[in-house]
Amino acid sequence: MLAGQLYDPLDKTLSQLRLKARRLWQAFNHSSPEDAPKRQEMLRELIPHAGASLWIEPPFYCDYGEQIYTGDQVFFNFNCVVLDVAPVTIGSRTLFGPNVQIYTALHPMDYRVRRNSLEFSAPVSIGEDVWIGGGAIICPGTTIGNRSVIGAGSVVTKDIPEDVFAAGNPCRFIRALGL
Repeated sequence: MLAGQLYDPLDKTLSQLRLKARRLWQAFNHSSPEDAPKRQEMLRELIPHAGASLWIEPPFYCDYGEQIYTGDQVFFNFNCVVLDVAPVTIGSRTLFGPNVQIYTALHPMDYRVRRNSLEFSAPVSIGEDVWIGGGAIICPGTTIGNRSVIGAGSVVTKDIPEDVFAAGNPCRFIRALGL
């Protein structure tokens, strides 16, 4: 799975890992804001490779959590989804608007392979100081460069370079950011 090869998502070990993640994010999503220490403890268990000061507004959903790697001071707004079948790497100080979805899972184009419930994956990499607007979808195998901004509602299907504003469906270069 992590090597991008075909795998069976119904595998017993993978199913147990997803169940563990679901129990953790359900507890997190139903926890009280007043219990910040307990929330942070749940996040550390769900996303063990998170940098300092990870902040997630519930609800939040992921497949495993163990394949999410963040730098410091990463913020997810309400209702974000990370399908972390492959690694999702997020740089420090990156911000996600509400309803952002990050996908790493892929299904074969050949129906004969798909009917056997096999899938594969491709990692996602998001740089430092990136802002992803609300409702954006980040597709498998894409990279977003440092300091770039992705417009709300965009669908990122190809790599986005550093220091640009990109938007649309499919997401495309709009202009350079004059930094």
